[in-house]
Amino acid sequence: MREFVRSSFVKICGVTSIDDAALVHGAGADALGLIIAPSRRRVTVTEASAVAAWAKDRLLSVLVVRELDDNTILDAVDRIKPDAVQLHDAVSTALGAGLRERGHLVIRALATGSDEFWRFDDETVDAVLLDGQRPGSGDAHDWHDVEQRSWTRPIIAAGGLTSSNVSEIISRPWVWGVDVASGVEASTGHKDRDAVAAFVANARDAFAGRR
Repeated sequence: MREFVRSSFVKICGVTSIDDAALVHGAGADALGLIIAPSRRRVTVTEASAVAAWAKDRLLSVLVVRELDDNTILDAVDRIKPDAVQLHDAVSTALGAGLRERGHLVIRALATGSDEFWRFDDETVDAVLLDGQRPGSGDAHDWHDVEQRSWTRPIIAAGGLTSSNVSEIISRPWVWGVDVASGVEASTGHKDRDAVAAFVANARDAFAGRR
């Protein structure tokens, strides 16, 4: 199984253009998220392919999918060629095998407190992204449940994060990575340079302070 080799992880999700990808790279983030799931930040496969090609050797590109069938996901993966795939639905055996055969890292997104949150076997993926009950909403939520079960894979915190509160969430020992979309936007689907820079800088300082 491939593994994330970074000691910490900062992902800016909902990137919709090469200009914003360049902004994210310039701020020093590790990864960007390209959403082809139902979302106000959704991009086409063609648009995602262009951004992922630009990001190659600069940033990890993460393809975010939800409410798509296995064949559609695998076709998109073949065309976009992301480094990782973030799945918001249950992963079938066929889909998991298809992604592994293609050499992609797999992130499973879970809503905190959901039934699947409690029973999910995280050994089947490379990392787990934990969000609130409405993933992608940008709503803050209670992290209490996260500490009530054990995890074997790196945990990425998401949901309601901004440059003002990212240090607080990183102070929790179970956090390996952070993910933000709406918290660093000038408008929906368009990143704010200063907000992205502040988020990444504060996250880096917080991770460094834990060492």
